[in-house]
Amino acid sequence: MAESEAEMHRRIEKRKTNASGNAEDVDTGASGSMTVLTEANFVGSGSSPTETNNSASTGNSYEVFLSFSGPDTGDGFTDHLYHGLLRAGIHTFSDDDELCHGEDMKPLLMEAITSSKILIPILSVNYGTSSWCLDELVQIMERKNYNGQIVLPIFYKVKPAKVRYQTGRFGEAFHERESRLRERSSFDLAILEKWKQALLEVGNLKGYEANGSEGQLVKSVVRKVLNELKKKFELIISENLVGIDSHVKNVMKLMDDRSHALLFVGIHGMGGIGKTTLVKTIYNKLSNQFEHHSFIADIRESCKGGVHLLQNQLIHDIFDEKNEVHNKDEGINCISSRSKDKKVLLLLDDVDNVDQVKCLAGNHDWFSLGSRIIITARNKRILELAGVDQNYALTELDPDQSLILF
Repeated sequence: MAESEAEMHRRIEKRKTNASGNAEDVDTGASGSMTVLTEANFVGSGSSPTETNNSASTGNSYEVFLSFSGPDTGDGFTDHLYHGLLRAGIHTFSDDDELCHGEDMKPLLMEAITSSKILIPILSVNYGTSSWCLDELVQIMERKNYNGQIVLPIFYKVKPAKVRYQTGRFGEAFHERESRLRERSSFDLAILEKWKQALLEVGNLKGYEANGSEGQLVKSVVRKVLNELKKKFELIISENLVGIDSHVKNVMKLMDDRSHALLFVGIHGMGGIGKTTLVKTIYNKLSNQFEHHSFIADIRESCKGGVHLLQNQLIHDIFDEKNEVHNKDEGINCISSRSKDKKVLLLLDDVDNVDQVKCLAGNHDWFSLGSRIIITARNKRILELAGVDQNYALTELDPDQSLILF
């Protein structure tokens, strides 16, 4: 991002002051969503979730929306989670990169909430002091109730019960804010009830509690999000497959026996026997366990335009960048130098030359421990030259399976 998170939050506060016209209206806990909304035009606006979704069409679609108190977590946990999600290739709404300066941010925020598949409120001590955060939470819970969107709350150093009933430090901060609002003759108390209802509902949800290692929590949340979004990454395979389960089990066992090592696995067999279907099935089972994954299909044919095109596909999949290299040497240097700390799932389907493997997967020092490089070929010798750790022969169906298929 072009600016620091601290600068970002200072700019949010300035916008909120300008929007409200009164410095006293600026919340003590700035929401991280970068919104400038008044209590009247957001909560209790009278629009149904469906109407709101149709009214704001920016063309953006997100996989995750983060709602958080900037002063509590913006420079720490939320920042780490946001970038962890980005590194996993997950399109996440969090900061001002999505909002243009001076633009009406209400429709943009609404579109971000309604278009996101997963909504993550990060409930910290001062979350309840921010009407911006609470307004977002009301909308988040409405999306869950009306549209079935996934809500994954994170209780950051507060207990769910404290959020649910507004007690403890969370409750003290919330009620202090509540007292100030009740002093305003113009404040709609119905809005306050919406906030409390949203806090009650989110406090009843199964979520995460941040009390230990934040690094491990980030990994857990990213893994959960990937799992929820798994269908996005799944490859299309035929239904009613015959005889595939035993092969999947055998290959998975080869990898499980050395779960922490970087492992090259080769699968060989005659053309048309089902190697591609097998590795697609394995890919669908494993993809949610890896932040970085790539499936390079039909390399025998795809490589005719130049292996650098396939290298660019891999670079896009792993680093989320496009058209980085123009020849295979550039590709080798780019992939080998930038992926040493990346745990990847890489499937190279139907190679017919060991050079293709060397250009795309190199050797055992290109990727980090735990990576899985799965290669299919008709010729077993190619896999041996590529230095695979395990070589699996995919054989024809046995008579019983052939009869079932028939």
